[in-house]
Amino acid sequence: MTTFALVGAGPGLGLATARRFGAAGHDVALISRSAEHLDALTAELGRDGVRARGHRADVLDPESLTSALQEAAEAQGPVEILQYSPVPRADFMKPVLDTTAEDLDDPLAFSLGAPLTCVNAVLPGMRALGRGTLLFVNGGSAVRPHPERAGTSIAFAAESAYARMLHEVLAGENIHVTQLIVPGAISPDAEHSSPGVLADRLHTLHTERSGFRHYAEPMPD
Repeated sequence: MTTFALVGAGPGLGLATARRFGAAGHDVALISRSAEHLDALTAELGRDGVRARGHRADVLDPESLTSALQEAAEAQGPVEILQYSPVPRADFMKPVLDTTAEDLDDPLAFSLGAPLTCVNAVLPGMRALGRGTLLFVNGGSAVRPHPERAGTSIAFAAESAYARMLHEVLAGENIHVTQLIVPGAISPDAEHSSPGVLADRLHTLHTERSGFRHYAEPMPD
């Protein structure tokens, strides 16, 4: 089987999607800068019968991110599915009038530079397979900018533009690029935005391969 690579592995949505794709038969490559997260998630997935390995990388360090994805492909098999869904830092969310040009350096590296690095690392393997899926998960500010969260609003918009262009140019190569917008908080009690429900939705986006942008739930006016 091929590998599902998760950039931004954590105990909520990350664990749920890793479990879902692992249950579908994929090896799981967990990518996070936290060794503690990787050890705990790998152990939990192993108890569920999922073949998972952790690979340490910081999304703000392109070299470590490329190395982690290459290591995953070499150790576990070619990456067929890449999910990019790390959680932005709190300091990315300054009000727009308090935001300087320098304040946008890390948000743009996080939401644009890192996805570019990931895609460049996995695309040759997907082309060799003749198929692939790139899953981008973003909050509501990706489509409706919020003046109190300027960094993520600007950087998510850039990520969205990049992902949409990929959707258009890679479709002819059987590589599906799709974005899931989660407008509210991800919560175990949420009807449409619990980790398990979102994991099922992401797997469906991979298998059905329809359209670019999808919403976990309707966005409020």
